[in-house]
Order: sequence, then C-alpha cells, then structure tokens
Amino acid sequence: MRASRLLTILLTLQTRGLVTATELAEQLEVSVRTVYRDVEALGAAGVPVYAERGPAGGYRLLEGFRTRINGLTQDEADALFLTGLPGPAAELGLGAVVASAQLKVQAGLPAELRDRVGRAQLRFHLDAPGWHREADRSPELARIAGAVWTDRRIRVRYRRWAGEVTRDLEPYGLVLKAGAWYLVARTVREGEHRDRTYRVVRIEELDVLDEMFERDPSFDLPAYWRAWSQDFVEQLRPILADVLVTEDARAMVRHLFGAHVADTVEASAGEPLPDGRVRADFPIETIEVAVPELLRLGPQIEILGPPELRARVAAEARATAARYA
Repeated sequence: MRASRLLTILLTLQTRGLVTATELAEQLEVSVRTVYRDVEALGAAGVPVYAERGPAGGYRLLEGFRTRINGLTQDEADALFLTGLPGPAAELGLGAVVASAQLKVQAGLPAELRDRVGRAQLRFHLDAPGWHREADRSPELARIAGAVWTDRRIRVRYRRWAGEVTRDLEPYGLVLKAGAWYLVARTVREGEHRDRTYRVVRIEELDVLDEMFERDPSFDLPAYWRAWSQDFVEQLRPILADVLVTEDARAMVRHLFGAHVADTVEASAGEPLPDGRVRADFPIETIEVAVPELLRLGPQIEILGPPELRARVAAEARATAARYA
C-alpha cells in the first residue's frame, strides 16, 4: 500500500509541479504526517524532491527530473489503452497525436506490460454511436476543437428548428454523446453571458476570431453537462399522462423509452389494483408523438388522461382492429 502511495506522490509531483502536503494528503486520503514520512522515504530512495518554505510553498521535484512509468500493475496496464477514443480523437484532428502519445507511453513500460497492452487493444473496442443512427459528421469540428484549446472566440451561423441565427460564442468544451458532438459555449452579448449547448452538426458556418477570451475558472464541464442533460430530458417530455400499466409494461418501459420515463413511472406508481395494474404518471412530449409511442405497449397500458390522448389512442386501436377484422 505504501509503495502505491509513493508512486502516486512521485507522479503527482512530476505532473503538477509544486504540490502542498495538504493537497497530497487529501488526494491519498491519509494524514499530513504520513505524507511527510512518505516524502522523506522518496528522498532516501534517491528521488530529488525538496520543500519550498512559506505560505505558497510545498513539495517539488528537481527541475529536469523524470521517471519512467514502471510502477503500473497488470490490471492498470490492461486498462491503459482502453481509455483512448481513436475515432473521436481523429475527428478532433488529434488522431496522429494520440497514436504518438500511446507509442511513447507504451515504450516506457516494462516488456511484460507492453504485451498486456497489446492484448487489451486486440480484445476490446468502443463503438460510440447508438444503434439505428450514424455518427455526426461535421467539417468544422476540428476547427471548433482548436478554438476550445486556444480560448478563441468564434462566430457561428447555427440552424435551429425555428430558423438560423448568428452568434458570437466563447467555446468552453466539446462533449461526445452517443455519436453526436455538442459544443458547450458562453454567448457573447452586451450585458448577457449565458452557457448554452449547440449540436455541432447544425453549425452551418464558422469563423474563428482573433479575439481571445478569459475562461471562468469556476466552470465545471462535467457538472454542467449532467445538469443540462437532466433539464433537457425533462423539457423534452413536459406533459404527464395518467395511465394504468401492467407489471409487464413496467418492465418494458425502461427499454423502450429510457431511464427518465421509467423512473417517473416507478416513482409515481400507486398500490396495485385487483387486476395487478398500477396507476402512474407517464411523461410524454406531445399528444401527437405519444399516440404511436403508447400503442407500442398494446393492451398492457390504458390511458386515463388527458382525454384527447385517450380518444386518439382508442381511435387508432379501433382502426387497427378493423384492418385485421
């Protein structure tokens, strides 16, 4: 366990430069006193680590010192090359860079671990797009990624459902979701700065401006995406239909309609009726969209409301029955 801590301290100092004992203790989940002892052990082993005193001080490695990555376990070596995404990296214009970096890391591994890395690459593959849809293809993706890297403002002509708009944006990050790329950016308007999400494939024109912007240091891309995704799903199905569902239907909902619908049904489900059905809320987008969706569940679901939805589903069911009469 201590050997793992010593390696973590060494690689952290090598990666980050100056690091305080408190930061190391929080990362390792040990006491500051334990960090002191571990740093002393590194020094005794010949690692050139020294302390900088004062309020802004901490531990640092002697400039120019580097260590080979030879402390990986077999499991870590197996997982190392599963973290890469060669397809998306190539779309961002980084395919050659990623391949070069992987070669350099692989060259630094002991021979027995290099073989395990090759085995992992032969046995596992990530296919990001979902079924029944193709991955987004945007000729502007690499240029957008370049603006994200260099903190350059961009001007886009963006295709919305309601028509096209032109926006000046501060590009904060890119997110790949089920084969679709999304740009998270801050709008640049006088007196207004709002974070928004844009589907990259809908960007019709792009100008990378000479103007730089200063990133908000408090912005957290993963946290923003989690919150935006939750809001997006909820806004996509703003209407709650009142339904009676069988146990079989409840088992099918998650597969057919996703986690948000299934979780809403389960959270709102009442006590079972004598026939085994339960009354629950079912999120829908619109009446028109809900009719063919709910018909997929056949007699396993009964719509109680809204009345228009019940009437439309009943009419479709009668027309279907008449077709097969």
